[in-house]
Amino acid sequence: MDFFSEIFSNKVLWISIFACFMAQFIKIFTGHNSKIEISRIFTSGGMPSSHSSFVTSLATLVGLDRGFSSIEFAIVTVFALIIMYDAAGVRRAVGKQATILNQIVDDLHKGKHIEQKKLKELVGHTPTEVWFGAILGVVIAILMS
Repeated sequence: MDFFSEIFSNKVLWISIFACFMAQFIKIFTGHNSKIEISRIFTSGGMPSSHSSFVTSLATLVGLDRGFSSIEFAIVTVFALIIMYDAAGVRRAVGKQATILNQIVDDLHKGKHIEQKKLKELVGHTPTEVWFGAILGVVIAILMS
């Protein structure tokens, strides 16, 4: 039971999770056509990046607790940068490829019924979405620490 009590009392973990949740919550209001879309709380991609918010709040809290010159801060920051690069780079490219593939399928099969589900196109983030997510994470970490 000590294991679970330690996890549930880990302030750094819960503040980081809260930062991720807040980014997901904000997405409800930042969808296309300025429409409120409740379903966006469960999707990846969009403004702001919850991945960035999650990892930057974690890095900020580790820096505040262990020091910004600590090895722990360096480790968390390296992984945060990798995650943010992936969100803006690799996952964004996957989304663009999905858009192109969906267009190819539409163009090839106009008028024919095909059992083909569309690929999810909103997978990654623009650099702006990543930066706003990162800023949100830092702000939440500082306010809640």
